[in-house]
Amino acid sequence: MSVNGSALDLSDLLPTAEHARAEILAGLKAKPKRISPKYFYDEHGSALFDAICEQPEYYPTRTELGIMQDHAADMAAVLGPDVMVVELGSGSSVKIRLLLDALEHPSAYVPVDISREHLAQAAERINKAYSSLQVLPVSADFTRPFKLPRPTRDVRRVVVYFPGSTIGNFEPMAAQRLLEMIRLRVGPGGGLLVGVDLKKEVSLLNAAYNDAAGVTAQFNRNILDHVNRLADAAFDASSFEHHAYYNTLLGRIEMHLVSRHAQSLLVGGERIEFTAGESIHTENSYKYSVEEFASLANRSGFTVEQLWTDARQMFSVQFLQVEAKS
Repeated sequence: MSVNGSALDLSDLLPTAEHARAEILAGLKAKPKRISPKYFYDEHGSALFDAICEQPEYYPTRTELGIMQDHAADMAAVLGPDVMVVELGSGSSVKIRLLLDALEHPSAYVPVDISREHLAQAAERINKAYSSLQVLPVSADFTRPFKLPRPTRDVRRVVVYFPGSTIGNFEPMAAQRLLEMIRLRVGPGGGLLVGVDLKKEVSLLNAAYNDAAGVTAQFNRNILDHVNRLADAAFDASSFEHHAYYNTLLGRIEMHLVSRHAQSLLVGGERIEFTAGESIHTENSYKYSVEEFASLANRSGFTVEQLWTDARQMFSVQFLQVEAKS
């Protein structure tokens, strides 16, 4: 289908509304209650996340951008010419421009995002900025298998670009399963360029997810507005409080929405009860040491070939390659 009347084709591979409703309801009936962080990203949620990235406390985006600015040429040399770049969770497609500018004759760019409208707008901007590049957007849940589009140019290798420390949103076993799925998708000779947030002072971590302007709190509560539409629910987002903290034992930031009072509401025709102070777990953000992430990569069939970091070693961009068959 065309995007906003342009000639740019967008593959819409999103799960059905019934699947989303069932997944949301199952999470809310679980103990403890949870909603997958992928449901943050409706159009408004995507815009709020862009605003989070501009907050002074939120170090990951500016630090990763600095790494990309300093080392994009080195990354492009490692990836080589005629590469098809598949960006998972592409969002506004800001960081990819630094890589595209440095790559030699990229075969195609495939941005993948769950927020269809946000994806369409970002893909159109990339398409206009890079007239010689084939842009093939895919609206999909990248945690589930989906078919990659076929570019018209020959592809020497497929590389997945997974920026923004999104890998940290997955619990270790789920992260391993995702990396294994990526390994199968890129195939022999393929690779993964991934953003990995590193362990650091707890005060910096807590501040990053509790910005003074309250944008992260708005972002967290917006998931309930999105769920209302997806699952025929009746959440009042103002009756939940944003709570984010670093869990030292598990090495992760946890985000929760805490019910301000006892309440009962319908979700998909079923009644969900909350006690005062009960929470919905909406997101994890695991922080890794270099050694911990290398071990995860190895268990998933990758080896870390290159690693770039900032001077304070707060964040890293790592290139993983599929292990050669013995």
